[in-house]
Amino acid sequence: MSFVLYLVGLAVLLGGVAWGLILAGIAATYVAVACMVLAGLGIMGAVARTRLKDPPA
Repeated sequence: MSFVLYLVGLAVLLGGVAWGLILAGIAATYVAVACMVLAGLGIMGAVARTRLKDPPA
């Protein structure tokens, strides 16, 4: 899978989480922190899954 596809999925996920937290009445500061943590985890996962494997020496 491509890295861009992972980022698009991550953006959709973050939007849904943020929307749900706002509708639940959570303070905007906590919504921002939750989204930043999820973004970091998502980017790390996307990089790990899409990086090229090193060729054997």
